[in-house]
Amino acid sequence: MHGYEKYIPFVPQPIENRTWPDNTITKAPIWCSVDLRDGNQALIDPMNMDEKLEMFHMLVDEIGVKEVEIGFPSASDTDYDICRELIEGGHIPDDVTIQVLVQARPHLIKKTFEAIQGAKHVIFHFYNSTSTLQRQVVFRTDVAGVKQIAVDAADLIYEMAQPVIASGMDLRYEYSPESFMGTEMDAAVEICAAVLDHLHADEDHKVILNLPTTVENCMPNQFADEMEYFIRKLPGRERAIISLHPHNDRGCGVATTEAGLLAGAERVEACLFGNGERTGNVDMITVAMNMYVQGVDPELDLSHMERIIEMYERCTKMKVPERQPYAGDLVFTAFSGSHQDAINKGFNYMAETGTDKWMVPYLPINPEDLGRTYEPVRINSQSGKGGAAFIMHHKFGFDLPKAMHPEFGAVVQEESDRQGVELKPETIYRLFEQEYLKVDGPYRLISNKLGATVENGVAHSHFYGKLQHKDTVFEVIGNGNGPIDAFFNAIHGERMDRYQFIDYKEHAISQGSDSMAVAYIQLRNKEGDDIFGVGMDHNISMASIKGILCAINRGKALEHRKEAEAAAKASGGEA
Repeated sequence: MHGYEKYIPFVPQPIENRTWPDNTITKAPIWCSVDLRDGNQALIDPMNMDEKLEMFHMLVDEIGVKEVEIGFPSASDTDYDICRELIEGGHIPDDVTIQVLVQARPHLIKKTFEAIQGAKHVIFHFYNSTSTLQRQVVFRTDVAGVKQIAVDAADLIYEMAQPVIASGMDLRYEYSPESFMGTEMDAAVEICAAVLDHLHADEDHKVILNLPTTVENCMPNQFADEMEYFIRKLPGRERAIISLHPHNDRGCGVATTEAGLLAGAERVEACLFGNGERTGNVDMITVAMNMYVQGVDPELDLSHMERIIEMYERCTKMKVPERQPYAGDLVFTAFSGSHQDAINKGFNYMAETGTDKWMVPYLPINPEDLGRTYEPVRINSQSGKGGAAFIMHHKFGFDLPKAMHPEFGAVVQEESDRQGVELKPETIYRLFEQEYLKVDGPYRLISNKLGATVENGVAHSHFYGKLQHKDTVFEVIGNGNGPIDAFFNAIHGERMDRYQFIDYKEHAISQGSDSMAVAYIQLRNKEGDDIFGVGMDHNISMASIKGILCAINRGKALEHRKEAEAAAKASGGEA
């Protein structure tokens, strides 16, 4: 691919004895949603007032976000109006802080102070760009020039804040050296330290230093080196809360966030599902759920994921991708046969051992924790023998014997190949019905009578019945040590008895007075082929007999298919 020579490589920050790779994330950061500002300004059709209010209430009332950047009130009437509606309309809970963004420009700062009048808790967030590229291309100035812009804004904000704070508002400051990632770290330290000084920050009055990866232009480990270097060099580190605002231009927003937390950051600004300019802001949900599956409380409630998705897609007109981590339609599914088999075994293991730990291969999280529809296995042409059995068990209650999985799996595979699409659970059930439950020939049970006697403490079963084969009706009578044995003895001498009984399994298919018994019968013909039959009845003995008849009838069908294939082959050979 030509043209790569024109791009300037990122210059890593040299650092000795880095410590961040040995750290682990053990607690949630302070979360700040920027959906109503950064996320909203990236939409093709920005949200209207009602949509913004709905999203705000989802964030604070249901998800539990405590800091929300609500807009850029000095930039547009729309953002100003949402700020006033939130304050005057009583939408903001007492434990939630709204955040407003403003450029480091005097007239915009004054307008922003007007917008926040009457609010209880506010973060006043101001910024100016500090990167090498922005200084050279946009501002045509040096480090001293952008530093002066920042401290002049800090002085004005601090001055205007004093009467507001005196009136009772809980007002805090936040400063962002925009394009921090592309700023020389010594310059970033110098500028941020000056801002802390001019805002009179101390340990009791901390300032949020928000360090944005405005345009992601390096690997996450290189960003972590920058973060650790910055924090080491910052005078009066205890005066600041270190915050992240990652974007996703390299597709590494989540990794950059996690690396930044390892390097000492305490706060994360993020959007639902990674909405934001270009490739988006970092996805709050993915970062939070990554903590959750490592046993760390993310301090957000995402247990109603379907409602969050529905609100997000309706308000933003954006679509949550099918492969979006934790939220996409397909993330809790398995099409691969080996994956399906392992998932099935995982659930069986948990049931057998009674463990309270989640131990299911290929499913890092229980979808039920997110309120998701539980569909871990879906069937297409790539699915294996265990997937169809899993669907039958978890969707419809049929616990097929392990040895039966390949037989029914082949039936489903053939249909999937024929259709060329994913098979829905209802289609799989219809295939099961057609293959086993609705088999009605060539042998049919017209009538029957089962009885039992006890002689010398030993039970004996008696079977009497009438069977039909095509147009012929005949009687069969037999005795045995159980209903299955009695039936096999009854058909002895008939062409039906050319099968060896191999195995049997039964269980109830429903609970209560209307419960049905299902019996799975495994027979083997003289050629060594295993054939399964399934029977259902309120009486377990009759379910077994129906299962035997099903297997025999399916065996006859197999014989006919083999005869037809042999005849066709012979005919073709003669030709």
